[in-house]
Amino acid sequence: MDSFDFYSPTYFVFGRGRENEAGAYVKKFGGSRVLVVYGGQSAKKSGLLDRIQASLSTAGLYTAELGGVRPNPRSGIVYEGISLCRRERIDFLLAVGGGSVIDTAKAIAMGAVYDGDFWDFFSGKVPEAALPVGTVLTIAASGSEGSPDSIITHEQTLEKTAAEADCLRPKFSILDPALTESLSPFQTACGITDIMSHAFERYFTNTPHVETTDRMLEGVLLAMLHEGRRVLEDPHDYDARANIMRAGMVCHNDIMGVGRRQDWNSHHLEHVLSAVYDCAHGAGLAVIMPAWMRYCVEHHDGMRFAQMASRVFGCEMDFSDPKRTARAGVEAFRAFLRTIGMPLSFEEIGADAKDIPKLVEMNHIGGGVTGGYVGLDRQAHFEIYEIAAGMR
Repeated sequence: MDSFDFYSPTYFVFGRGRENEAGAYVKKFGGSRVLVVYGGQSAKKSGLLDRIQASLSTAGLYTAELGGVRPNPRSGIVYEGISLCRRERIDFLLAVGGGSVIDTAKAIAMGAVYDGDFWDFFSGKVPEAALPVGTVLTIAASGSEGSPDSIITHEQTLEKTAAEADCLRPKFSILDPALTESLSPFQTACGITDIMSHAFERYFTNTPHVETTDRMLEGVLLAMLHEGRRVLEDPHDYDARANIMRAGMVCHNDIMGVGRRQDWNSHHLEHVLSAVYDCAHGAGLAVIMPAWMRYCVEHHDGMRFAQMASRVFGCEMDFSDPKRTARAGVEAFRAFLRTIGMPLSFEEIGADAKDIPKLVEMNHIGGGVTGGYVGLDRQAHFEIYEIAAGMR
């Protein structure tokens, strides 16, 4: 196990109806003039925004609103939010929604206290300060409610990239599993896929002697197999949704990623897909991650994939040919994704194999190698996209 620092200061408020306490928590963490950031109309139609606004009003807080955040959030609304914060002298942002809304609020929080272009922070500059952010989570998926990350797509270039800093970790996050009951089966399945991908990005490592975090990650993956089937059978199963929501948070606040080198190649490969084709991030991951796995099994010794296959998917371990077990595990993962309604091919997410050269160029690999469990050069990127497109 490698040496590590771990810092995760977010205050989590979990349980049914806890969104009615939003005002008290904004006040607890120093907010007085609040920008409420949200997505489409569902938060309004469901009455969730009204309940939150009532809570903020009861706490004596000034509020402004910024709606219209879309999935795969773009830079345009971030600039709009920065201007609004400065005009209204906002000192706290409350994100009501899923990862796209939270990531947008984090980007606004950075830009509002910065003299330059907020995109600097998505081009390598590390922010030193940001307005405080709180969240009311409505989709269990991205883990942004507990992470130091924000991912935004540039409006003009379609570059989809991340900023990361401890100042972006939310001050508090309210997690009410009941708020996710209105999600469609597809949205729910996309969230489960995203959660599993965050576990896999940490699981596939070359760091030896990481049994504790291996077992934690395997536990979350097993829980998603179990709870994923339960929640799709009964969308109103509060306990299944509670376990999924809890898993989303612990999968991305990095408590299971410390002390081990991580991969993240699948996410980088997918970000290009969702930027170009505007597919759901979870759907893109369902297409890319098994393709990446198939490639890696053939370009590594296969032992970690065989371990995953045995411990998570119950495949029989073939010690004489671990790659046979590894391949069975990848197929078991694909089969699970199909049972929860996820796409598995380029065609199903509207991607075109003819675009593969452009997709590879957008990954900015040059003549180098992207690090991870298996280092990927340009040819590897081509091959993984071709596997995902059914060409291999």
